[in-house]
Amino acid sequence: MRIKILVSACLLGSKVRYNGTDKKAQNDDFEWLLSNHEIIPLCPEVAAGLPTPRPPAEIQFGTGEDVLTSKANVMGNDGVDVTAEFIRGAHIALEVCLAEGIQYAVLTELSPSCGSSDVYDGRFSGKTVPGAGVVAALLKQHGIRVFNQHNVGHLKALLAPIQNI
Repeated sequence: MRIKILVSACLLGSKVRYNGTDKKAQNDDFEWLLSNHEIIPLCPEVAAGLPTPRPPAEIQFGTGEDVLTSKANVMGNDGVDVTAEFIRGAHIALEVCLAEGIQYAVLTELSPSCGSSDVYDGRFSGKTVPGAGVVAALLKQHGIRVFNQHNVGHLKALLAPIQNI
């Protein structure tokens, strides 16, 4: 049974990251997902209208949950507030999941949109803090299970038994 899975477009090789590159995931578990399930690619930042390339952005002193409750902002290193675009991208991702019946997502770790367990600390220092990005936080709030390119093996373990039905 092929299950629909939302996947960050950059993990699939699309050059949509802030610096115009990809972050193509290459491991056996990720390749298994690609071979056995229906992948729905999305870059929420681009879908929300941000250009590629664009200034790097980080959540200022909070997490995606804080952005969604207006307790933190997403700022580019050029000083431009891109919070509205990040929230719009999160809602686009959620709309895709709801419309397609998607229950699982594999998103890019550390991204202010897609990070599922860690994001950058908001100081553009390269340091990280525990927490989810804006998209990951919104999807989790709606019961969608979020994984990243490093723990996709956990998703494979969940789906492999279903695959054999």
